[in-house]
Amino acid sequence: MAIPLEFRHIVHSPLRDLTVSAPVGSVIGLMGGKNSGVSEVLKLAGGVIQPSSGEIVGPAERRYVAFDDALNLAPAAVLALDQALATQDALVRARTLPALDRLRRNGSIILIASHEDRLLETLCDEVWWLESGELAAKGDPKETMARYRRFVADQLRNWGETVSPRMAPSARNGDGRAEVMSIETLGANGHPTIVWKSGEYVTVRATVSFHEAVNNPIIGMLLRTQIGFEVYGTNTEQERVATGVRAAGESIKVQFQFLCDLCPQPYTITLYSEDKDGVAHDWVEDAVAVTVTDERATAGVANLRAKVSIEDPPKG
Repeated sequence: MAIPLEFRHIVHSPLRDLTVSAPVGSVIGLMGGKNSGVSEVLKLAGGVIQPSSGEIVGPAERRYVAFDDALNLAPAAVLALDQALATQDALVRARTLPALDRLRRNGSIILIASHEDRLLETLCDEVWWLESGELAAKGDPKETMARYRRFVADQLRNWGETVSPRMAPSARNGDGRAEVMSIETLGANGHPTIVWKSGEYVTVRATVSFHEAVNNPIIGMLLRTQIGFEVYGTNTEQERVATGVRAAGESIKVQFQFLCDLCPQPYTITLYSEDKDGVAHDWVEDAVAVTVTDERATAGVANLRAKVSIEDPPKG
């Protein structure tokens, strides 16, 4: 009689008191970052290692396949695949998916770790998300993956506050009457960050020093994708903000604040100071880089946050 695979109060670094079970005839996806315990769960499931404490109850016939092992899909009661599809070509992958489905239909328990969201969402009956050795969430693949992506986006956003923007322009030109001294990118909380979260209110703050007197300099910014597509641009003149007469030796700070309704990808920011006739004092091309993150992928550059509904036609 087929029996499920049960992890009962498993402790094996980094796993801490893991209790979870995989039903007979199921495909379980595992997701987690470094030191999450995903590999340890798979090695325990495949019988490669034994827990420091706790108990694993399940079928005796178990197999573990690492990412660089030969892809052995011969029948087994428990099959643990640790990133085993990551190095396979398209043909092998296409053959693997129906093979795994046949194993599931025959009662095998399959555990598969992958960083491919779509693979886990379409292949698995359930997804386990491990974080720091604990089960953070489990259940419906799409719901669990959505929670995981939200967590990753928040973690990336938090990491962005630990790294200061660095000016590294691809080009710089101008007559030198003014100089862009610094550029800061800030999140909605006012903290400097190189990562913005889609939908938050962000700030680009620049300090400009004047080496000669300039009457009403125009200070502007351009936001581009990494391939040079201009996403957004504005300046003090367009926003009807007067900068006044600036004497030699003066400095001003200019802030551009806007809603970051952008799709997740890297962007660059260009800052400039110029006269009304377009003569540049200092034009700092692609001066700093920022990354926009979000809990779900979207195509293009503008995150329009569409709401989709379906209306069935009247019957009869």
